[in-house]
Amino acid sequence: MASAVTCSAADLLPHLGGSANATAAAEFICGRFTAVSEYLTNTTYAVDNTYLLFSAYLVFAMQLGFAMLCAGSVRAKNTMNIMLTNVLDAAAGGLSYYLFGFAFAFGTPSNGFIGKHFFGLKEFPSPSFDYSYFLYQWAFAIAAAGITSGSIAERTQFVAYLIYSSFLTGFVYPIVSHWFWSGDGWASASKTDGNLLFGSGVIDFAGSGVVHMVGGIAGLWGAFIEGPRIGRFDRTGRSVALRGHSASLVVLGTFLLWFGWYGFNPGSFLTILKSYDSPKGVYYGQWSAIGRTAVTTTLAGCTAALTTLFSKRLLVGHWNVIDVCNGLLGGFAAITSGCAVVEPWAAIVCGFVAAWVLIGFNKLAVKLKYDDPLEAAQLHGGCGSWGIIFTGLFAKKAYVNEVYPGFPDRPYGLFMGGGGKLLGAQIIQILVIIGWVSVTMGPLFYLLHKFKLLRICREDEEAGMDLTRHGGFAYLYHDEDEGSSMPGFKMTRIEPTNTPTPDNHNSRSVVV
Repeated sequence: MASAVTCSAADLLPHLGGSANATAAAEFICGRFTAVSEYLTNTTYAVDNTYLLFSAYLVFAMQLGFAMLCAGSVRAKNTMNIMLTNVLDAAAGGLSYYLFGFAFAFGTPSNGFIGKHFFGLKEFPSPSFDYSYFLYQWAFAIAAAGITSGSIAERTQFVAYLIYSSFLTGFVYPIVSHWFWSGDGWASASKTDGNLLFGSGVIDFAGSGVVHMVGGIAGLWGAFIEGPRIGRFDRTGRSVALRGHSASLVVLGTFLLWFGWYGFNPGSFLTILKSYDSPKGVYYGQWSAIGRTAVTTTLAGCTAALTTLFSKRLLVGHWNVIDVCNGLLGGFAAITSGCAVVEPWAAIVCGFVAAWVLIGFNKLAVKLKYDDPLEAAQLHGGCGSWGIIFTGLFAKKAYVNEVYPGFPDRPYGLFMGGGGKLLGAQIIQILVIIGWVSVTMGPLFYLLHKFKLLRICREDEEAGMDLTRHGGFAYLYHDEDEGSSMPGFKMTRIEPTNTPTPDNHNSRSVVV
């Protein structure tokens, strides 16, 4: 934020001569100068908060992307269920983050482990935070919960979603974000006391670890404890594809997530009206770094998508749009950590490797008989981990000093000549996130399983949760031909009402 420039009548008076009106003139000029300075300061606050609010709206729009992606990736008989859980993530996450989450994450002053102020937004806004900042961080918190819901789709009781979503957004995720994003966090690159981990702190600019790894590891434990869906592996242990019912929804969700990522990554600068003391000139400022971040985000996703396209063509013999969409999102998850501190060419390297990381983790999941309908743990956990390592390898010194000013000798990327300290900090982040999420979410899912609150019964899973738990199907199809059938669809008759239809045909719905 800009600070007001002061004007003193006593300093101005010698320049106005010794006339009787000099003092009054000096006071008048300083008064006008101060008014203009305050106006410009207020304008800076307004512009920056408007930018942050717009970014928050974009990140929140990703919830619609998650909903469409999840809906298309599950079978039609579970569409209503997965859509409802996505709504629940936002609603339950909103209350839990308001009551506890934001305070645990950013309740400064605090210790390095957990925040302790601003519960229920008490004493808000403050000199440190305004309401726009809370909204932006809430949108991030519910994104982590949305990742987890995809891993345990098609077999999880509704009450389990309520419990885990509130716990994740109200406690587990905020603690991690405090460690790496708060000015008090023990491993934060923005730590205000200057006592940085390895002299660097962890650079996780927009959350490859804080958001994607947290959501992915939580989903990993949920899916592992629940076990695979019925029919995912046959009696011999061979993998059986349980394909989602709508590639169209998957593509729609992917593009919505792509759109929202421009709030996720560039928006993490939080402000836009800030100049840099740069030899490039006055045209170069934080607005330029924001644009560069959008470019690196784009290039990583595009590269991952194309790499996945041709790699899967060689591996399985056909072009698969679902795999391409997942590859694209894997590239985005990977670049999220270093998007602000790497060159555009490095983002292409990031996306290329991310695609192979996703392919490799998917093959490992099949061997281990691990079932994740959206590949969420592999995509967000695996590619997010690669993104953290990538930042430790490719972070550029000039960009690191722009984004994290005040420490000109801060370590940067190993491959860019900055030594291995940053990479060491990044590896520590991966380890502590895996450990923290495992010791919190793992026991939670285990207790839900022991109390029979986690997985639905076999009969309900085979029939589909839309019918057994939500009162009906998400889709209703009408077929006039009594003998017709569609490949891959099971036709289930719905009894007619007392009023006969004109053509005396019964309505039927399609259940997948």
